[in-house]
Amino acid sequence: MKDVLTAPFMVEMIRTATNMYAHGWDERNGGNISLMLEENEVREYLDPEKALRTIPTGFAAPELEGKYFLVTGTGKYFKNVQYAPEVNLGIVRLKDRGQQADLLWGYADGGQFTSEFPAHMMSHAARLKVNPENRVVMHCHPANLLAMTYVHDLDEKQFTRTLWQMCTECIVVFPEGVNVLPWMLCGTNEIGEATAEKMKTARLVVWSQHGIYGAGKDLDETFGLIETAEKAAEIYMKIAHLPRVNTITDDQMHLLEKRFGVKAREGWLD
Repeated sequence: MKDVLTAPFMVEMIRTATNMYAHGWDERNGGNISLMLEENEVREYLDPEKALRTIPTGFAAPELEGKYFLVTGTGKYFKNVQYAPEVNLGIVRLKDRGQQADLLWGYADGGQFTSEFPAHMMSHAARLKVNPENRVVMHCHPANLLAMTYVHDLDEKQFTRTLWQMCTECIVVFPEGVNVLPWMLCGTNEIGEATAEKMKTARLVVWSQHGIYGAGKDLDETFGLIETAEKAAEIYMKIAHLPRVNTITDDQMHLLEKRFGVKAREGWLD
């Protein structure tokens, strides 16, 4: 079999984790990524019948039974992924209605997947119902989006409209807007269920005073989605204390809709 470290999905995962750390989004062991894989691509590198061990997931996700995921490990630092991927990443396959995961590769130090694994899997299940091409769930802690949750109204419509007004490209990149959760205890099924519910209507879900969840069809798309929202939040935090002389108007955003063939979330523009 081929060396799994040469697999395109592995190379891209390592590159993405490294880039996220370089952006300052994933301090220490903050943040996590899960990438859904196709069985045929896994079989080029691993024997799915040879599980190293089985890890309980702590939840049920029958719709994901038999699915394969490349996932960052719990307590692992993104800065170390490029140096020891076999310790910091793992490939698992869900079974028993998603209540168990067979480890096929990785977590070589005896570790396991991120503590946010339930939130990831619930979000995958929710997004697949909206877009069958969804493959990625990404969680990180971008500083400006976090800062914004301390000083901005957490109403989703108002939060989104502010981001849309900061950069011309925002309404084009995330026309469905950004959903927002109040502060909740992380690493629980409760926050996973709440995030999955929000994922039904948007690919970005802000965890107030914590971070953001993004979903997409590949790692590049999901990274770019978060990157765009974070740039908008950065601009907002630089000007929030200043009088607003100019802005991107709703009429101008309607022009962007027509120009780029997108549709803003219903009722969120005048």
